[in-house]
Formats: sequence, structure tokens, C-alpha cells
Amino acid sequence: MPSNKSVSDAPIVQFTNCRILRRHRLQREDLWVREGKILNPEKLFFEEKGSADIQVDCKDSIIAPGFIDVQINGGFGVDFSLATEDFKSGIDLVSQKILSHGVTSFCPTLVTSPPPVYHQVLPQITVRNGGAHGAGILGAHLEGPFISKEKKGAHPEHCLRTFETGAFQDLLATYGSLDCVRIVTLAPEMKRSNEVISELTKRGICVSLGHSVANLSQAEEAVQHGATFITHLFNAMLPFHHRDPGIVGLLTSDKIPAGRRVFYGMISDGVHTNPAALRIAHRAHPKGLVLVTDAIAGMGLAPGRHTLGQQVVEIDGLNTYIAGTKTLSGSVATMDLCVRHFQEATGCSVETALEAASLHPAQLLGIEHTKGTLNYGSDADFLMLNDGLYVQATYIAGEEVWRQDASGM
Repeated sequence: MPSNKSVSDAPIVQFTNCRILRRHRLQREDLWVREGKILNPEKLFFEEKGSADIQVDCKDSIIAPGFIDVQINGGFGVDFSLATEDFKSGIDLVSQKILSHGVTSFCPTLVTSPPPVYHQVLPQITVRNGGAHGAGILGAHLEGPFISKEKKGAHPEHCLRTFETGAFQDLLATYGSLDCVRIVTLAPEMKRSNEVISELTKRGICVSLGHSVANLSQAEEAVQHGATFITHLFNAMLPFHHRDPGIVGLLTSDKIPAGRRVFYGMISDGVHTNPAALRIAHRAHPKGLVLVTDAIAGMGLAPGRHTLGQQVVEIDGLNTYIAGTKTLSGSVATMDLCVRHFQEATGCSVETALEAASLHPAQLLGIEHTKGTLNYGSDADFLMLNDGLYVQATYIAGEEVWRQDASGM
């Protein structure tokens, strides 16, 4: 057997008998991995004269990029919007548990909270790679408090804020630090929001439009200043109207700057969005759809009362409400469930459903060169799934970090 020593002592793993999602198609190829990266087998054979040290029979599984959840508020009893002494152990628990859902990277999300909560929680969120300890952390998603009272949803009204004279300084004072922040959701109709959007964009932070009563021209202006995302499309925004479609109109707007793509999150749990609305959005702008769970602390727990930041919520099946109301408050759906529901509701291809939870969120965050694909040189974060899109195993950096056992657990 030819030696691999000339290039690296690290073992080469060949995953065989599988269908790989690559270049938007499931292709019957082998997947080659070394040192946490996906290898180009032609270079391996012809330049290095190398071969596999280990072979893994995937038993006809689908191999897809790991899922990326850019909006998750917590799960398994952990609420990212609560400033607790053991916050780090809580985020570690969630990052470990979501491996079974196929999530290999995520953005822990804080809903509208008082400034002291941000000041205490944000310094405890560290951007890190995934591994056996759990999914990688890409940075925080701050959903509020600069949002509309009319469309606050499950966000506590007494914590909402507006931009005053020193708009960006107001935001800095509220959050305390932007060091670990990856996404900020705000309402673009608020005065001085565009200067804030411009400043956040300059710093490489993704600005998302949501919890808003903005009309289409306000939304388009926000995009022209740098906004690139819509937080849970259809939820907590003006409903589509034919004379002014509001934020929803961004999906087919002709005022988007050249070369820019607007992405939009959707909670595909069968509760937050009617399947017909899911189909409309997907057919209008398929390359912008990003599946998000918007999961709350009650995900993975029994029905009953749980928290979402400063509020108490009640879980009834897949429905989650602010206690004593019928106001939806996040979700308890898992990402793999969202992928399956999206595929079933829209009739889209398996490839399309998988890319909505992997490639598209990676493109949104500008990390598609390392994550969200199985291209050569990418991080070897991937899933083995059966034809029903149930996750069988999760890999991060080429190492198995979760596998369904024989009992189906």
C-alpha cells in the first residue's frame, strides 16, 4: 500500500457505499477525510500516491453537510436569555444534545432582555469549534430589544427600546459588547435604524429584519444599508398585502443591490407557518430560505410550563404559547423535524431540503467556504441520514460525535 507519510501522518478515512450531497445533487461517490477536512481524492491518488487508512461502510446512507441553526433560544431546560451562574454548563448541554438533531453549528439566541442580562450572558458566549463536546458556536443572535411594540410577539414590552440620538451607542450600551455577536434582529422602521444597520454591517455582523411593522420601502432601504436576513418570515410582521407587501415583499423586490441576496428564516414546524405559506415563500425565492428552529428551553422536555427569557410559556404538543394567552412563543421543534416537514410540505427535492438547513445558513453568515457544503477543503462536518431524512450519525471534523443506537435512541 502506498505511504501517506510524505504529506501527513494523519489517517485518511474513506466513507464508502453512500450518496453525497455535492453541487446541489446527491451523487454516488466516496467521501475522503483527513485532519478534519474533506479531501480531493484525485489529488490524493495522483499527487500524493495515497490511499485510505480506514474505510467506513455507510450502508447506502445519504451524507449531507451538518445543519446550522442560526436561531435557537435554548432547549432541554436551558434558556439562553436567563443570566444564571451555570450559564456555560447550560450552553454546553444544549450544544451536546442537538448533535442528535444533526446540528453541527449554531447561534445561541437571546430574546429581548434587560441590559444587565446581556452584560452578564454575552461575555459567557465563546465562539468555538464543534467536537465530541457538542456543536460549534458561531456567535450570538440578539433578537431585540430594538423591535416594534405592535409586533413584539413573545418579547416583554417593558424591555423594548428605541434608538435615541446616539443610536449605535444606545445599542452598545444595551448589549455591553459585540465581541461574540453574529446576528442582530431589529425593526427597520425605527428612527435611526439605518445608521445602526450600516455600523453593524461594517463590523461584519449580520442584520436581520423582524418583529416589525415596516412597509416594503422601509425594508428595502434597510437592505440597501446592509441588512441581509429576515427573522422568521410571516411571523411578527405585517401580513402580506397586495398594495404594500411589507417585509415579505423583499423576496421578489427589484430594489435589492446587485450581487446581494436576502435570506429569510422559516420555522417549518407545521405550527408557525401554514404549509401553503411555506410553499409560496419557497417558490418565490428558493435560494434565500433558511430553516431555523426558534427552539425554546422546552424543546426536548415534557409538555407544561417553561421559560422564554422573562416570560413563562406553556407547551402543548408542538404549540408553545405565552402562559394564559394564544401568543406563539418560539418552538419546540428540532432541526431534523423542520427539514422533514419542509420537504413534505413543499414537495421539494431532498437536496433542496437539506441545503435549506446547511448551505443557505452558511451563505448567510459568509462561511460557505468552510461549512454548509461537502466541497473539497471544507470542514468535515456532516451527517448520515436514511431516505426518510432521519439522522443516523453526526460527524464533526471527521469524527463521529453521535450515533443512533440499535434501540433507536
